[in-house]
Amino acid sequence: MKTRGLSFRFKLSAAFTLFTAALLLFLNVYPIQVSRDRVFAAKRTALQSQGSVISSSLSALEKLTTDSVSQVMELLDVTPVTRMLVTDRSGRIVYDAATGADVGRQSGLQEVSDALDGLAVFSCAYSYAAGVFTSRCAVPVMSGGTIIGAVYLFEHDTEQGDIIAGLQRNLASTSVLFGCAGLALIVVLSTTLTVRIKRLSAAMDVVRGGDYTHRVPVTGRDELAELSEEFNVLTGRLENTEEVRRRFVSDASHELRTPLAAIRLLSDSISQSGGMDTDTMREFAQDIGTEADRLQRITEKLMTLTKLDAGASLPQRGPVDMKAVAERTLHLLEPLAATQNVTIVTDLAEDCVVNASADDLYQIIFNLAENGIKYNVPGGSVTLSLGREEDRAVLTVADTGIGIPEDDLDHIFDRFYRVDKARSRASGGSGLGLAIVHDAVQANGGAITVAPRSGGGTVFSVAFPLCAPADGET
Repeated sequence: MKTRGLSFRFKLSAAFTLFTAALLLFLNVYPIQVSRDRVFAAKRTALQSQGSVISSSLSALEKLTTDSVSQVMELLDVTPVTRMLVTDRSGRIVYDAATGADVGRQSGLQEVSDALDGLAVFSCAYSYAAGVFTSRCAVPVMSGGTIIGAVYLFEHDTEQGDIIAGLQRNLASTSVLFGCAGLALIVVLSTTLTVRIKRLSAAMDVVRGGDYTHRVPVTGRDELAELSEEFNVLTGRLENTEEVRRRFVSDASHELRTPLAAIRLLSDSISQSGGMDTDTMREFAQDIGTEADRLQRITEKLMTLTKLDAGASLPQRGPVDMKAVAERTLHLLEPLAATQNVTIVTDLAEDCVVNASADDLYQIIFNLAENGIKYNVPGGSVTLSLGREEDRAVLTVADTGIGIPEDDLDHIFDRFYRVDKARSRASGGSGLGLAIVHDAVQANGGAITVAPRSGGGTVFSVAFPLCAPADGET
């Protein structure tokens, strides 16, 4: 039993959901990261610049004391920060801009220790939970090439933190709205596509069950609509093919049943009549032979159509002189024409060489000419013309016979179709000859047309592409 995998709807919904989630995550993270990094860069520039100004101002002092540093700081116009400390060479705080409570104590700060070692230190952090930027900066104070102390700046910035936190909240709420809208859109889209695909799949099941009349409603103008239209075209062709097949089987059964019934009736008459004279028995035997010949002709024509349907004649295609085939075929039909009191007139041009099967050309010419003779009037004629028209060889068979009604012209090449059924049976027709002609012409890359003849009768025209001339020929 075949195991069913994940449904198309699930795969489509999962793919869209993952894509939407990834996109929303990116939109929530990237702007915050960029904004945070820009704040970091701005604070680095501001604090390091401020620390450098203070350090340069204090470098004029030989020793950092509380009084000397306070005097210098009073003269400087510096931007207020959360905490500003100045330490001496030992790390003892000599100036505290906030309260002065820590003056005289050791700073104990790692940044101050690094600055006393000659390093300029900066660090900045952002707390997503509290929405606060904390920045630290420490620079050494140099005097005469000697480190005499350090400047430490600390900033606790909630204003910039609130801006980032507000941006983060706005992005989150917007993402929720767009996420819900996206999910709703995904559900609607996947449901719509799934319904249409299931409708098409259900239609396939119906057609597979043998109902070729079923059609799929076509909605929209997308690829699924095109697929539905193609499906309807295909089922229409299947319906036509099935109708032709049923009609073919019905007609074939009827055609075969008629001679078989006659043979059975005649044989029963012979077997049940004990005192039948020799002449009557011979007549019945001849009738049985006639019906057997008719049965054989029908069978052979059915086999010919089957081979044409399978393309069996295509491998034997090659350069064939249509004039030679026409002359040979007409020679075989001369006795029939004499019996029917019909004259055969020919006008056959030279150099009409086509790429086709000689047997198929024989079948085409024989059937067209034979029909022209059989369904003619006493004293009538059948004219075969062969000529070149541009890059084609055109064979025309025109008769002066009974003609074909206009309503029957569209069906004249259908299998088992007969214009005058009573007369066709009387002449031995099976309704397969023109079907064989049509299929043979198409199998060899040609085209055939039929039209009423002016003055009575019918004109058949068959055209085949001429063979390309060999090298050196003109």
